[in-house]
Amino acid sequence: MAERPPTTTEKQPATPAPKPLRADAQRNRDKLVEVAAQAFATDGVDASLEEIARQAEVGIGTLYRHFPTREHLVEIVYRREVEALCLAAEELARDHPADVALELWMQRFVDYIATKRGLATSLRILLTTNSTLFSDTSGRVSQALKRLVEAAAAAGTIRADVDASDVLHALGGIYSAPNTPDWRDRSGRLVKLLMDGLRFGATKASKPPR
Repeated sequence: MAERPPTTTEKQPATPAPKPLRADAQRNRDKLVEVAAQAFATDGVDASLEEIARQAEVGIGTLYRHFPTREHLVEIVYRREVEALCLAAEELARDHPADVALELWMQRFVDYIATKRGLATSLRILLTTNSTLFSDTSGRVSQALKRLVEAAAAAGTIRADVDASDVLHALGGIYSAPNTPDWRDRSGRLVKLLMDGLRFGATKASKPPR
């Protein structure tokens, strides 16, 4: 007799949770991701995996045990960058005046863009092969920016008519700027110019960060 399919009321076998890494293995993994993010931002997605392993002070075999393919490493780095950027928004909002938090976050956004530019080729590939990557991260960055913009507008330290989506669009222009040696410095100056525009006409004066 053929097996009948399980009904919706019957319990399905639970998927075993991944086994947690030992403390030393977790440290190695975290260090690899940190070094890879810096390497991809500087050298692009073709950065040497052997050099990443060397700078993380592990063997190349350890890298491949944690990240079987370059695309797997790219995905983890990208998720880490999104998570760090969103967490920074919360920390900066807690520790600084609203407009200062916004400006400091936008400067961190430049670092995020630098890494994303380095990952661009692999991210395009992942877009077609990994539907969960972008569905998981979509909107998180824009929501973080929206909270910062709304808080600064409510505090009267930037213009009240600012739309967060317009700010994100302006920041997005940094992504498409030519990759010249002074790209990062020039991008930082553009953020300052953008903040000058946001502060112009604000109802409450606020001293910018040094």
